[in-house]
Amino acid sequence: MNMQFSFKTSLIVAALLALPVAQAANISKDDYKAGKTRISADYKADKAACAPLAANAKDICVEEAKAKEKVARAELEYSYTGKAKDQTKLMEVKAKSAYAVAKEKCDDKAGNDKDVCVKEAKAVETKALADAKMGKEIKEAKKDASEDKRDADYKVAVEKCDAMAGDAKTSCIAAAKTKFGKN
Repeated sequence: MNMQFSFKTSLIVAALLALPVAQAANISKDDYKAGKTRISADYKADKAACAPLAANAKDICVEEAKAKEKVARAELEYSYTGKAKDQTKLMEVKAKSAYAVAKEKCDDKAGNDKDVCVKEAKAVETKALADAKMGKEIKEAKKDASEDKRDADYKVAVEKCDAMAGDAKTSCIAAAKTKFGKN
């Protein structure tokens, strides 16, 4: 059962992280506010649905409601801003929320089974956080590479301008600066 539980947990977390992150649509401020209100209402309803439960089942239910709220807020924030850092934050929130739920589910176990369950949940979280960090680093590397390419192209354009003289050279350099974003 422990193996089955950890496999299911891994599949759930992998599915959450594999879902394509909705492309930032840059929603309006009114839609953003309405989304926040909807998320709060959904959280309250989900939490209220946990009231009749008892013991760890209730704790799991509440943790799932919290996780759903946190992920929804992060998705909304990314949809509103469209920033890469918010996309990375969304991936991190998904990983941490999945871990919190999985860890709570481990409370039903005892002894070594519980220890193994918690370690497996932590390993899945660590892998997901590493993937989020790697995605962030790749984006930064692409940005740096893009800047390096633009600088190289600018230097080539200026070098071509050096063959000219007078107003033609000045005009050529100004055009190169404009084209490659140099001031």
